[in-house]
Amino acid sequence: MSENKDSSSIERALLLLETLLEQSQGVEIPEFLTRLDVSRSSLFVLLNTLKTLGYVEQAEKRGRYRAGPRLLAWRGGTTLAPNLLLAFHQEASAAALVETILLVLPAGTGALLVAQFEGAAQVRSLFPAGFQFPPESAPVQALQHSPAAEIVQNGYALSFGPESVELALPICRDGLAPVAALVLSAPLFRWGQDRLSEHLLRLREMAARLSYRLGAMRYTPWKPVLSDSSIQRRALNIDQTTAFLSAPWIARLACLRPDGTPHVVPVWQEWDGKHFYVTAWQGALWAEYLLVNPKVSLAIDEPWPPLRRVLARGQAFPLQKSDLPGGLNGLLNRLRRRYLGQNSTLPAAHWQAFRIVPNSLTAWQGLT
Repeated sequence: MSENKDSSSIERALLLLETLLEQSQGVEIPEFLTRLDVSRSSLFVLLNTLKTLGYVEQAEKRGRYRAGPRLLAWRGGTTLAPNLLLAFHQEASAAALVETILLVLPAGTGALLVAQFEGAAQVRSLFPAGFQFPPESAPVQALQHSPAAEIVQNGYALSFGPESVELALPICRDGLAPVAALVLSAPLFRWGQDRLSEHLLRLREMAARLSYRLGAMRYTPWKPVLSDSSIQRRALNIDQTTAFLSAPWIARLACLRPDGTPHVVPVWQEWDGKHFYVTAWQGALWAEYLLVNPKVSLAIDEPWPPLRRVLARGQAFPLQKSDLPGGLNGLLNRLRRRYLGQNSTLPAAHWQAFRIVPNSLTAWQGLT
């Protein structure tokens, strides 16, 4: 009896997925009920389970159900790394850009949209589920293993349509060869050279971190050998430093143990333009060390060109909830959103926060 019930459930799930693939415009509840011969309550359980797994999506609360990114990846003959989809949503959510961000995979001679994160602007780009980008589009160009020399030199592809512009950067499992692309799409009337400069570095950081999550030890698309100019050292000004520190880079905090030996620990950090804020879980040894000796150093860096780095030395001061904008919960929410792409649910009572006041701060990019 149990085996028959399990077989029926599997058959219904497969039939539901086939229905979604057949009807790209979406499927409503009455259509599912007619085709699957299932109760309404059982159907909703099945749909919610598949939505959680990424095989089904629903643009609006009572809208049509459509094929989700994992199901569309099957149809396109492509495969997603287990954590790439989750990592994309975390990165896009933390970036909080006004323009729409897309994740695309190669599919034949084109590229398949598998996930999108809508921008915050009132007028923004929006693509239907399973949208296929044509060969001449920026997403497809960014997925080529041997693209045009200009794309290799720039590190990105750019294409203009009648109403929108797409900026695409490759995601590389080995740091060199594209396996996916990160795409920013914006209305054409809102675009210009200043917008390119504004978004390019942020998008490049996201593509590099996604590549890193896939196992890349570097991020130099299409460039097995780096030129001297790409790693030439130059100082970062305060605006460039703040822009760098606003991304989810882990800081390494160094302090002293009571016996005088060094202690180094990775921490999340927030920079307000003058001070760093860090948090420690209750009972963390390094927090106890700072209460005895507040002298501290921080190092924040990126492992790929342009190799930006920030070194700071100063003193750490323990903070009360009233000393923080939005309280300790506010700080935890901002940090968790930046690093994980979601709000914090951790009770503030179990955390200790410190403000680090730098005595010196050096920021630069490159090596030589």
